[in-house]
Amino acid sequence: MSQHIQNLLGHAAPFINYLYILASVLFIIGLKMLSRADTARKGNLISAVGMLIAIVATCLLVGMEYKWILVGIAIGSAIGAIAAQSVKMTSMPEMVGLLNGFGGLASMLVAWAEYHKWHAMGWAEYAKTLLPDNPAAASEVFAAVAIAFTAVVGALTFSGSLIAFLKLAEWMPGKPILFRGQQFVNALVVLAILAAGAIFCMAPTGPNAYIAIAVLMVAGLILGITSVIPIGGADMPVVISLLNSYSGIAAAAAGFIILNNVLIVAGSLVGASGIILTQIMCKAMNRSLANVLFSGFGATKSSAKGEGYKGEAKPISAEDTYLLLEAARSVVIVPGYGMAVAQAQHSVRELGELLAANGCDVRYAIHPVAGRMPGHMNVLLAEANVPYEQLVEPQDVNPIMETVDVAMVIGANDVVNPAAREDKSSPIYGMPIINVDQAKTVIILKRSMASGFAGIDNPLFFKDNSRMLFGDAKATVSALVSEFKSA
Repeated sequence: MSQHIQNLLGHAAPFINYLYILASVLFIIGLKMLSRADTARKGNLISAVGMLIAIVATCLLVGMEYKWILVGIAIGSAIGAIAAQSVKMTSMPEMVGLLNGFGGLASMLVAWAEYHKWHAMGWAEYAKTLLPDNPAAASEVFAAVAIAFTAVVGALTFSGSLIAFLKLAEWMPGKPILFRGQQFVNALVVLAILAAGAIFCMAPTGPNAYIAIAVLMVAGLILGITSVIPIGGADMPVVISLLNSYSGIAAAAAGFIILNNVLIVAGSLVGASGIILTQIMCKAMNRSLANVLFSGFGATKSSAKGEGYKGEAKPISAEDTYLLLEAARSVVIVPGYGMAVAQAQHSVRELGELLAANGCDVRYAIHPVAGRMPGHMNVLLAEANVPYEQLVEPQDVNPIMETVDVAMVIGANDVVNPAAREDKSSPIYGMPIINVDQAKTVIILKRSMASGFAGIDNPLFFKDNSRMLFGDAKATVSALVSEFKSA
């Protein structure tokens, strides 16, 4: 790089922190807007602009190697563009899990690269790269702790997210994987992390430092695997939000390594919001985070055809379903993962519009843990342009469910399972659900009588007011739309 360009970048240095502040403000505004479906797209765009400003500001730092930055941008942009165009909405949960993992991997690599640079340069020279104006203020102990912490959390996030991805993509069993002595193995791994961390932080440039940081990363990778494999598929929304929090924490820790303000702020925002969302998910299931992580929920087998509950399922045709819906004055639609698999959200929105045009009050009841990631159903319905005002939460619709003419369950299972209220022996007993069984009529759209992702039988199928409308959700809803249009 020419001396002229170096001088220009040197003059730009005082403005970099102002750009970082602007980027941080945009992150906060964007995150706030992401909390509502009707402003989420704009919030995502604002956050993206903030990230662009942060990247440009970072590139203004003196001494950057632009050749490799451009190569990385080109490769990453190509992969991102292809993924965005090719990944189906039904595959979005595993994509989110994979992106969380890449965030953790990036943080882990930052920790390794910075320590390698520190080891090669010596502390005195390395401190000058951290605080050029006052290298004496840099703390060797603080840097060592930040590197060790980032290496562990980044590695844990990467391997744990890969396991979540494989489970969600059904490339490995979604049920909990348990083995004898699992908690003992986890305890040994944690002890190895503490021991290696202590060795590294006490002598970061000592002869055993490289071995210690390698142990930290390997142990972190192992802990990520062993802590996610015992978690069942029904708990994946919690796991996804928790791993998202881990990726933010790892990014913030990486920011402390290189003393980058915007990375600290962005990572802290992601980490804090992920923890809050994790707590919301746990509350929605009436379970503690410890119970989600260590109970092995879903490991016990359940009947696939509901032999555990007495009764006979009563099938219904699309024509008879149309007659019920045509006469209904109020309809509550409960979407689930089955709607996502069938890609039926657009047909569901069209059916909702036809019902509303017929004078029916239409609402979409969204359970917080419906689908495979937080907000999964909200994203699908927003993609289909379902009015945000029609989306309601369980606590809003449950008090009036007895007055609802038809509750229409589309591919949901566990979030409408009345065993959560009625069967104390059920694994989901006590979990707040959408009380569709209290509606005058319940229409359940399913391909078969199989249990949901949690593998738990559902007595709703055998209730006197329940009717089973078998078939692909998109084809079935499209048939109902055709009945309305031809009437």
